[in-house]
This record gives sequence, C-alpha cells and structure tokens, in this order.
Amino acid sequence: MEVLRVPEHRAEGWYLSLMAPNTKGPKFAWLDPSRLYCNPQALSDCVKDLLRPFQTDSIDLVAGIDAMGFILGSAVATTLGKGFLAIRKAGHLCVETQTQDYSDYSGREKLMEVRVDVLKPGLRVLIVDQWIETGGTMKAAIKLVERQEGSVVGVAAVAIENSEGGKWIKENYKYSHCIPEEIQPQIDSQYLESFKNFSSSTQ
Repeated sequence: MEVLRVPEHRAEGWYLSLMAPNTKGPKFAWLDPSRLYCNPQALSDCVKDLLRPFQTDSIDLVAGIDAMGFILGSAVATTLGKGFLAIRKAGHLCVETQTQDYSDYSGREKLMEVRVDVLKPGLRVLIVDQWIETGGTMKAAIKLVERQEGSVVGVAAVAIENSEGGKWIKENYKYSHCIPEEIQPQIDSQYLESFKNFSSSTQ
C-alpha cells in the first residue's frame, strides 16, 4: 500500500498494512511499524485505537520507551493533553536517574534509566512502546515507574505478541494494542499476509 494513501473505507486496523517487512536480515526486528507514522490519518487512527480502552481512566503522565516509543508516546500524550516522560537507554540523561537492566527482543543485555524528579507516589502513568515482542523492555519500564511508586494505569503498543513476556503483561496490566483478533496469529508467527503485496516500489 502506498504510504500516504488513505482508503475510502478505513476498516479496523487498516493502517497495519502500511508496516514494512524486514529486508536487512535477522539482526533487525522482523518488521518496521514506524512506516505507518508517515501517514497522518494512520497515525491518528492508531493513537485513537490505543486510547480507546483507557477512556474512563485517569492518566497523569505518558511515558515512552527509547527510542521508537518516543514517537508513538508523544502522539498519545499530545492527544491526551498530558506531559511526556522519556524512559531512556542508560547513559543519555545528564541528571540523577534510576536504572534497570533488561534483555530486548534480540536477547542482548541492556540498561534503561529514568529521571528521578518527575515520578511521584500515586502518579498515574500510561507506558507506551512501539512493539512488545518478548516483553523484557516493557517489564523494565514498569519496574522503573513502580520503584518510584508511580501507578501504571496500563501499557499500550502497536502490537503485543503472545510470547511468555507478552502474555505476562496482558495478564497483569490493563493493555491496548492495534491488532484485530484475526491478525494476532500472524503477529505471533512474525509474518503478515500483507507482506505478499509489499513490492519494492512501496518501500
């Protein structure tokens, strides 16, 4: 699908077909969800879908995970009229921080950090990331928020895979993602049927 085109009828999750397949090999994520952000209607519809389960919840702050979670998280925060807190890979913040170790989707051990002058006891936080594959990155972000006694209202991402970590998040926290039930098996097998129509001319 051409990246800026908007279909006349926008079916549930229509924008997911804008996501690009991996063309660079196994050391990269299996797809690139960020292509849909280039389409303003797709980004708007994605954010609306993510926020639908939280319409009756009180949210004080949106936190986004480094790096692609910054884009989606900022869009969510702007839509809500709330502030945005960056949860960063360690070593980038020039202020006092708390850190948490984690393993990302590639299995690499990493360190995440958050500033200590924003989160307060009882502050209600929605945590946003682009994609939840193994759940390791999101779990670390949750720990950072809760260690400062913030309250995690929920977790939002374009997709949450039904990995062990993904299932744990779904079972323990309110969550939202943009994946219609019939497409979840494709997400879990890490191959979308829409890739068959994804020619080099659309990339």
